[in-house]
Amino acid sequence: MTKEAMHGQLGAMKEFFNRSTKVLEESDSGFAPKEGLFTVAQQVAHCAQTVDWFVEGAFAADGFSMDFEGLDKEVRAVSSLSAARAWMDRACTAAHAAVEANSEDAWFVHLPPGPIMGGMPRFAILGALTDHTAHHRGALTVYSRLIGKVPAMPYMDM
Repeated sequence: MTKEAMHGQLGAMKEFFNRSTKVLEESDSGFAPKEGLFTVAQQVAHCAQTVDWFVEGAFAADGFSMDFEGLDKEVRAVSSLSAARAWMDRACTAAHAAVEANSEDAWFVHLPPGPIMGGMPRFAILGALTDHTAHHRGALTVYSRLIGKVPAMPYMDM
């Protein structure tokens, strides 16, 4: 995968996420359809955190953090949609920077054996990020409808 393709995949992921969730406002931050589920702000924060987690883990000497309890605690502390969106912006900017900071050959290096994409080339994290973010933007479109809003089509402005 070329750097141009990696940037394109990251850009499309972010663009589709933003379009799908743009109907949500700061006043929607605390909405969750059921107690214990992520709120709107936490869904966005979780997506941002996962961008960071995949990029950092792909190049970390010890691989991906498996401290899922700690990761969950960090996301559950987020109560502002604006703060979560800012985190997503920073995470995507850092992901683009990681593409530039590493050679294409480095992106073809295989991840170590293990439960998280073991043996796959590093660039495979981009597909995983796209899938993961699509899953959560889909959940957020359901949240939007539950609060009486109509989410935008993710793939084009209308």
